Amino acid sequence: MRKLIISLVAIAAVALMAPRLLRAASVPAVGTAAPDFTLNSQEGTPISLSQYRGKWVVLYFYPKDMTSGCTIEAHNFQRDQVKYAAANAVVLGVSVQDVQSHQQFCTKDGLTFKLLADTDHKVSEEYGSLKNYGVMKLSARNTFIIDPQGKIVKEYIGVDPTKHSDEVLAELAALQK
Repeated sequence: MRKLIISLVAIAAVALMAPRLLRAASVPAVGTAAPDFTLNSQEGTPISLSQYRGKWVVLYFYPKDMTSGCTIEAHNFQRDQVKYAAANAVVLGVSVQDVQSHQQFCTKDGLTFKLLADTDHKVSEEYGSLKNYGVMKLSARNTFIIDPQGKIVKEYIGVDPTKHSDEVLAELAALQK
């Protein structure tokens, strides 16, 4: 009986960890080159990750424009834009909404950094940041810090939007020492 209980506990642990292990396997590894991409910004202009070589990039994925958590996270990134500029860093937000949705979000909430439209879900998927939310697929709340040479140096999976910008700024300061 004891062996049966131990076996059941082990199976349950593996079952609980399986989604996390599968998700983690699809996230680009820290220390590797960040996958390049080109997506349209809220202005409708193509933005490529490679055009930011020489700068630190905070590439953050978020589920949906104008929702509570995403608005809090975006407001905090906007609040800290001067600090990011001082750290030679740019913030790029990515979600699966289209350019028009991003434009409305930026206008409504006074956002000046780039929000990129991943309408075909390819970039979110390439960064292991596409999540099935019932009947729709949305970008998961993940962030990658990319160094000026284009290498991923830090990843955050499933972030808390209320304190995330502060975490990222602290990490950038540590990385730049």
